[in-house]
Amino acid sequence: SLIVVSDVLCVKVIQGQNDWPVTYSSTEICALKGSTVDIRCTYRYPSRIYGRDTTVEKTSWFTKVNGNEFVDLRTDSEYSGRVQYHCDNNICTLRITDLRESDSAEYKFRFITNQPGGRYTGSPGVTLLVTDPGLQVLVSGTSWLSYWAKLKCQRGCHLPDHPSYVWYKNGQKIQTETSSSYSDYFYSADSYSCAVKGHEDSPSPSVCVFGQSCNRVTYTDRSICAFKGSSVDISSNYNSHKTIRSKFWFSPERSHQWQSPSQSEDLSEDFQYAGRVQVLETERGRSTLRITDLRESDSAQYHFKFTAGSFEWNSILPGTTLTVTALQVQVTRIKVYQSYTEAELKCHSSCSPDGRLSYVWLRNRTEIPLTEMSIKYQFYSGDIITCALKGHENYGSPSVYHPRLPSVSVSPSGEIVDNSSVTLTCSSDANPAANYTWYKKNGDPDLHPLSKEPQLVFRSIQSSDSGEYYCTAENKLGRTSQYISINVKCE
Repeated sequence: SLIVVSDVLCVKVIQGQNDWPVTYSSTEICALKGSTVDIRCTYRYPSRIYGRDTTVEKTSWFTKVNGNEFVDLRTDSEYSGRVQYHCDNNICTLRITDLRESDSAEYKFRFITNQPGGRYTGSPGVTLLVTDPGLQVLVSGTSWLSYWAKLKCQRGCHLPDHPSYVWYKNGQKIQTETSSSYSDYFYSADSYSCAVKGHEDSPSPSVCVFGQSCNRVTYTDRSICAFKGSSVDISSNYNSHKTIRSKFWFSPERSHQWQSPSQSEDLSEDFQYAGRVQVLETERGRSTLRITDLRESDSAQYHFKFTAGSFEWNSILPGTTLTVTALQVQVTRIKVYQSYTEAELKCHSSCSPDGRLSYVWLRNRTEIPLTEMSIKYQFYSGDIITCALKGHENYGSPSVYHPRLPSVSVSPSGEIVDNSSVTLTCSSDANPAANYTWYKKNGDPDLHPLSKEPQLVFRSIQSSDSGEYYCTAENKLGRTSQYISINVKCE
C-alpha cells in the first residue's frame, strides 16, 4: 500500500532532559493496516561539554526493552524488511511499511553520544494505533417501499480534514460522488464501498444496502508475504444475488501479459502455475486459492471473479497482494583477528510473513545451533555461510564467504617494454563482492594504495615501475592478497 500517514496530530511535545530534548511532531498517530507511516522527531544536545566536542554515535527507535537493552527496530524480526531510518541535521524519521495491527505500540527515539552518560531517550514517545478496517459504510434512512437510503463513509482513523471520497458500486467507481455521504435509490443486488481519495488502495468492505444477498467479494488479507519455495493460501468470501454460473481466480498482471484476448484468465489454466495451483471451497461462499512452490515471479495481486446470469463481478477494487521474498545474508563485521572474523549476520528478506519465524544457519553445510534472525559468530577464511527458514531448508539464501585467493594477471602478456601501456588485473570470488586495492612492495612499511579498482593501469610504463605488486581483495568477512612481479625493459 502507498498510504503514508505522517505527523497526523502535529502537536509538538518536548521530552528529554534539560539541554538534551527530543521533540516529537506528534503524540498520537492513527494509521490503516497495510499502509505506511512516518514518525518524526528532532533532537538537540550541547555541542561541547568540559572541553570535549559532542558527537552522536548512534540513533535508534524502539518499542521494547529486554533487561537493560533497548531493542532497535532494525534488529526486531517482527519488523524485518519494513523499517527505514532517515536522520539528517538532527531530524530523524522512522518509516514503517506494510503496517500490521500488532505494530500498535509506543515508539521512542534514542540517541547515544561520545560523552560520559550521554545516552538519551525521548519519553513518553509516540503512540501508534493501527486499525482495520479504517473505513466502513454505514446505512441509514432505509425505505423498503421506495428503496431509498443514505450511505455514510465512516472513518475509523483520524485523517486530514475535509478529504474527498470515492464511492464504488459492485466494485466499479461511481464518477459523480465525492462527499462522505451518498443518498439514492438502491437495488438489493448491488453492493457499495468507499475510499478516501488518494487512498483508493484501502477501501471499506463492500456492504449490501437492502438485505444480505447482494453481489460482493471481500478478501481475508489485503497483503501477504511468503518465502520462495513455500505455499500460500489466498482467501475470499463472495456472494451472488443470482445463481453463479462460473467462478475463478486471476491476476490482472498476468492477464495484461497475454497476447490472445480469447485466453482464459483462470490461473488454474495458466502454464506458469501448472501443477502449483489449487482452488478450495471448504464452505459455501468462501474460495481459497492455494499456490505451492512459490516463485518470486508469483508476486502479484490476485482477484476472485464470478459470473451469474448476465452479471459479472469485475471489480477495480484491490484484491490480495502477494509478495514472494527470497532470503539474503547481510554481514556486519564486528572485529577481524589474525585467523578469523567475528561477525554479526542477519537473515534478511524484503518483507516478513506474520508470526514468529525460526531460522536455520549453516556453516559449510553443517547446521549452527542458532535459530534467530540475527546471530553473532566466529568465521574462518574458508567458511561458507547460508541461512534458511526452518522447514524450507531447500530454499536457502545465496552463500556468503571470505574472498578467495585473488587471480592476478598482466596485459598484454609477454615482454614489457618502457613507454608501453600495461594493465594489471585482479579478481576474486567473494560474496559480498570484494573491494580491491593495489600496492607496490618497495620496503616502505607504510604502504600507500596505488589504485582502489580491480585494474591498475600504466599508460606509459617506465623501467622504474619494475617490481612486485600485490592486490588485496576485501569484504566484510575478511581479506586476502596475491602478488605479481613485473620487469620493464628499456627499448
